[in-house]
Amino acid sequence: MRIVKKKATKYAKGDMTPMIDMVFQLIAFFMVLINFSEIEQDQKVRLPESELAKPPEVAYEKPITLQMREDEGIILNAGGDDLMTIEDLRIALKREAQIIKAAGKDVKLSDVTVVIRADKGARTGKVQEMIDAAQQAEFETFALRGQQSDVKMRTSE
Repeated sequence: MRIVKKKATKYAKGDMTPMIDMVFQLIAFFMVLINFSEIEQDQKVRLPESELAKPPEVAYEKPITLQMREDEGIILNAGGDDLMTIEDLRIALKREAQIIKAAGKDVKLSDVTVVIRADKGARTGKVQEMIDAAQQAEFETFALRGQQSDVKMRTSE
């Protein structure tokens, strides 16, 4: 019987292309799922605390974000540090409504949610004026933002 020595085998090289492809697909998947709502928030707006404040269950499909700072300057869609007055806001919201109407039948004003974030030091009447300006521009759906409080409200028994 003849004993044959095996030749030294070379390591098999795996094809990395499928693994790299899968990594890029996972990155794309998680980028779609990331909630960028934090980016749309002005850090100068301190929300009032409420026990009833809860984050939305699902993200709004077509939000328009209105933010009122303590000095009652208004920011539309986190468009920078350009502060608006109520009259500027009325004009801007009417322009937004016209753009949405011109977009066609895919998007309706009833599909758009106006998200209102007002500083806890802002006057309630000014927040009501923001809502009124949005209603004059024919927006129908609103969401008011607050900061979730750890303090439980007392209930009378």
